[in-house]
Amino acid sequence: MTRYAFAERLALADLMAEVGPDAPTLCGDWTVRDLLAHLLLRERRFDAAPGILIKRLAGRTAAVQQRIAARDFDTLLAELRRPPRWSPAGFGPLDELINLTEMFVHHEDVRRAAAGWAPRKLEPGLSEALWGQVRRRAPLLLRRYPVQVRVISPGHGTVTTGRAGTQPLNLTGTPSELLMFLTGRQGHARASLDGPPELTSRLRGARLGI
Repeated sequence: MTRYAFAERLALADLMAEVGPDAPTLCGDWTVRDLLAHLLLRERRFDAAPGILIKRLAGRTAAVQQRIAARDFDTLLAELRRPPRWSPAGFGPLDELINLTEMFVHHEDVRRAAAGWAPRKLEPGLSEALWGQVRRRAPLLLRRYPVQVRVISPGHGTVTTGRAGTQPLNLTGTPSELLMFLTGRQGHARASLDGPPELTSRLRGARLGI
C-alpha cells in the first residue's frame, strides 16, 4: 500500500528544515520547534502524551515538551524522520489510520502560516485517503455542533452528521480542505459553508477538533 502518512512525515521534516525552528505555525503561538517537540512527544513519550487530551495532565505534558524543544533542532528532525521501530509508523495500515491526519494537517500548519500559500495539487490516491479520514472523523469532530451538517466533497461523497431534523448546513470542499476545516483551521481552509448566516458564522468560529 502507498505510505501517505510516512510521505507527509518526510515532507513536513523537509519543510521544517527549510523554514527553520523559529518560523510560525497555525498552532497558536507555537513555532516550528514547538510543533516538532509536540510530534516527538506524541510518538516517543507515552508517559507524557495523555496530557495532550486530558487537561489535568497538561502541565506535565507541557514541561516534557519544553525539554524536548530545548534539544538540538537537527537531532529532533532526524528523530521525526526515523520513528521508533515499535511505533505505529512501522506498520503501514496502522500508520495511515493513526498518523495520516496528524502529519498532513501539521505539514499544512507550517505551509499555511507563511504568506502567499496556496493549496497543494494532491495525487488522487492521497485525496481519497484524506476523504477516508474526513468520513471517519466528521461525526466526532462535529459532535458538539447542534445542527445537522452535510460534509460534501465532489467526486468523493457526502457525510451527514449532527442533529437530525434541523435545517442542514452544507460544508463543501476537497478532502484536504475539509480536513483542515474540521480540525479547527476554518480560517485557513478553502471550503465553502452554506446555510443560515448565524449558523454558518457560529461553525466558522467554533472550536473544532478533539
